[in-house]
Amino acid sequence: MNTPAHAVLNLLLLGRKSRPENHFPILLGAILPDLPMFAFYFWEKVVRRIPESVIWSHSYYDPSWQGFFDLFNSLPLAIIGIVICYYYGASRWLALLASMALHALEDFPLHGDDAHRHFFPFSNWRFESPISYWDPNRYGTIVSLLEAIAVLGICFILLRRHTSLKARTGIALIVAIYIAYGGYALLVWG
Repeated sequence: MNTPAHAVLNLLLLGRKSRPENHFPILLGAILPDLPMFAFYFWEKVVRRIPESVIWSHSYYDPSWQGFFDLFNSLPLAIIGIVICYYYGASRWLALLASMALHALEDFPLHGDDAHRHFFPFSNWRFESPISYWDPNRYGTIVSLLEAIAVLGICFILLRRHTSLKARTGIALIVAIYIAYGGYALLVWG
């Protein structure tokens, strides 16, 4: 899934109007697993000036980068953190880690040959799904369309649930980022 889709879906599933103090940790947990990917892309594209084709066919699969990505997408590490936070009553950290775990679960069925090792560091196994959120050879065109429809629907639900100006501004910002990211993806990779 695209990062903003994780943000709105996790807010829908984990966010409660009665617990606004958890909204930011949920958002952060939803995007945190993808932040290493953004750092990677910035490093390869801007700093090293590597062509797109090399970035996604070679650099992405470098074992060092893969370890960095997988650390942030590890279900066992998130679950260990969740248990510790639950034990100590650290509700904001619990919300963040639950959102990270949910992100990994959302990604699990939607990555093909770019799959993460979701059980890292205890296993190097990767589930290479026949379905992809981006690869047209793995139904990515259909999944992308369904994701866009779901994001708009979820945003509508969130806007009805959260009536404060702050919450609505945040939701609108996520939609704007989603649209901008989609435009960038079409221009550069489409």
